Amino acid sequence: MSHVFFAPTGAWVGDVIPFRHRGRFWLFYLYEARDGTGMPWALVSTTDFVHFHDHGVVLPSGGEDAPDFNAYTGSVLIDGDTAHLFYTGHHPRRFGPDGRPEQVVLHAVGDQELITWRKQPGFVVRPPAGYETADWRDPFVFRTGPDQAWRMLVSARHKVGPDRRRGVIAQLTSSDLETWEPAEPFWDPGRYLALECPDVFRLGDWWYLIYSEFSESFTTRYRMARDPDGPWQVPESDTIDGRAYYAAKTVGDGDRRFFCGWIATREGDADDGAYQWAGTMSILEARQRPDGTLAFGLPPELTATFANEVPTVLAEPRRLAAPDGLAVAVDDVDLPTTVRVTARFAWPEPITECGLLLRTDDEGETGYRLRLEPRRNRVVLDRWPRTRTGDEQWQLSGDVPYAIELERPCPLPPGEHTIELIMEDTVLVAVIDDAVVLSARIYDHRTGRLGVFAGEGTVDVSAVTVTTRPSVP
Repeated sequence: MSHVFFAPTGAWVGDVIPFRHRGRFWLFYLYEARDGTGMPWALVSTTDFVHFHDHGVVLPSGGEDAPDFNAYTGSVLIDGDTAHLFYTGHHPRRFGPDGRPEQVVLHAVGDQELITWRKQPGFVVRPPAGYETADWRDPFVFRTGPDQAWRMLVSARHKVGPDRRRGVIAQLTSSDLETWEPAEPFWDPGRYLALECPDVFRLGDWWYLIYSEFSESFTTRYRMARDPDGPWQVPESDTIDGRAYYAAKTVGDGDRRFFCGWIATREGDADDGAYQWAGTMSILEARQRPDGTLAFGLPPELTATFANEVPTVLAEPRRLAAPDGLAVAVDDVDLPTTVRVTARFAWPEPITECGLLLRTDDEGETGYRLRLEPRRNRVVLDRWPRTRTGDEQWQLSGDVPYAIELERPCPLPPGEHTIELIMEDTVLVAVIDDAVVLSARIYDHRTGRLGVFAGEGTVDVSAVTVTTRPSVP
């Protein structure tokens, strides 16, 4: 059986650089072997985000003596008969004037098969005056029309200013993809350490700017505007997902837009382990609302592969009534390791909480809790037991209301709401109301049952389904 969420054998997926060509999605990605031998680009392609063809490494590390010992994030485009790949070159032992490892923009060309690339050793774009040399990465090359100049957006930092607020999306322009001239910054909000993996696209009458915040939050955000030069508006909820999902870049097929990122692994394969760079590829689909804001969910081609229904005692509609306590119902068998779960919750009046118990015991005590909190208009992922720092009651982390950084804003007025989620081994992706996504790693509980719960209120639970995925060739 193929994996739902792609990762190469023996390695991990770093930043994904997606490109649409000849009816296929070409998903270039940074191949993280975690062995210190240098970063190459690898490639998988797909037509449906279900069946992946692994092309292996297509842009190798330059080696010990090259400026691209690490070939980091960039972008791919086709102009005429030539494919262009712009990328970041980094060497941990090559230092810029600021005394830190230098980053530069490099270039490779190829044909329209997108498999074989020829590096262009004479091409190097270094940061212009006023920018730090250690932060000059993630070139995104595009143009707003066929007769317009090419633009290169670069994740950069000003040399002066408050240290944690110098992040800027720098901009250069070109008429031939060879010679690049500095231009005014594309976006300079003065509030981030860095704005990684910039991406710009148009959908209908709106332009969208995507970036990954490299500051306190470590998350992918978006802005929207009627013009590609702004002014950029902040949507009410500007995040794509939570802390575990990062560096999402986008690709479209004309009518649809997909966000391609990775769900981070954690040190020690433990829920409390520090987040690591790179993980498992995860594809989300954006849906444009009438006001231009974006809702997010899983591609239906992927969810449709979960076609084998598993019987559950929770399928029968039920009312959970707990005006001043907690009501719980638990299935009588363990969940499959790879599974899709859907459920519908409805409440006529505001309640404190309700949701799904995942990989729980027969009493609904241990495991994970995907919790809707209508009074706070948020969804969180919680777990029990929490971290213990000792044997005394106060040395159990009961003061932590949910798994740190696994919280999303989510409108939850009285009425009907849906939860859809996919779990595969240690990966969880949950979608609320086909609009709000929360992704996570779930290491500490590998088996357990499904449950539903409600706290301090009355909730009607219906349409609970459990499905598995037959073998996908």
